[in-house]
Amino acid sequence: MNNDKILIIDDDQELTLLISRFLGKNGFVVEVENTGENAAEHIKRFMPDLLVLDLMLPGNDGLSICRDIRPEFHNPIIMLTALDDDIDEVTGLEVGADDYLRKPISPRVLLAHIRAQLRKHGNQPSSTAAAMTANNGRLRIDPATREVMQNQKKVLLSTAEFDLLHTLVEQAGQIITRDQLHRKIFHMEYDGVDRSIDIRISRLRKKLGDDPREPALIKTVRGRGYLLAP
Repeated sequence: MNNDKILIIDDDQELTLLISRFLGKNGFVVEVENTGENAAEHIKRFMPDLLVLDLMLPGNDGLSICRDIRPEFHNPIIMLTALDDDIDEVTGLEVGADDYLRKPISPRVLLAHIRAQLRKHGNQPSSTAAAMTANNGRLRIDPATREVMQNQKKVLLSTAEFDLLHTLVEQAGQIITRDQLHRKIFHMEYDGVDRSIDIRISRLRKKLGDDPREPALIKTVRGRGYLLAP
C-alpha cells in the first residue's frame, strides 16, 4: 500500500468509477469530482499527490482549472482528452500539465503514467542538497525545497519545468540535446517529433523573463539542443 492520493476530475461517471476502483485495488486513495465547478475547492481540501484532469468538463474546463491552480498546486497533473487535436495538447502543456493522454485509455495505461509521474516527482534530492546559482547569481535553484528564486523573487514552476531547469543549471554552459532532456525529464527517448521539451523551454523563458527572440539565459543551439548561459 502506498496511500498516495489521486483526485480524478472527469464527467464520465462510468469511466471514473472503473478507474477509481482499479486504482484503489492498487493501493491508492482516490476521490472523484464529476464537474469543474467545484474542482478548485476539492483540490485544496483533498490535496492530492496527483491530479487526473479531463479537458472538457461542465462548469469549468480542464485548461482553466489547470491554469488557475498551477501557481499553488505543485504536484503532477495528468490531463485527459477525447479530442484528437495537437493544439489542445500544446495548450495543456503550456498551462502546466505534466502529462497528456488521449481517451479512450485503459486503467492499466493510466496507472503506468501515474506511477511514472509519482516516481519522478518523488525522486527529489535529499534535504542536504546544496542550492545552485546561475546567471551571475541572479538565478538560484534549491533542489531540496524545489524552490526557484530570480532576483530575490520566487518563481513558480510545475514539476516538469523545475526538473528541466534543474538539469540545465546542473550543466550550465554545456549543450544538452533534446534526447538527453527527454530521457531525464520523461524517462523516454526523443522521437524527433514531440514538442514537450520545446514547450516547457518556452514556458521557462516566459517565467524567467528571457526574451524568446533573443534569449540571454536559455539559448537554443540550432540542430543540437539547449544551453543555459553560465
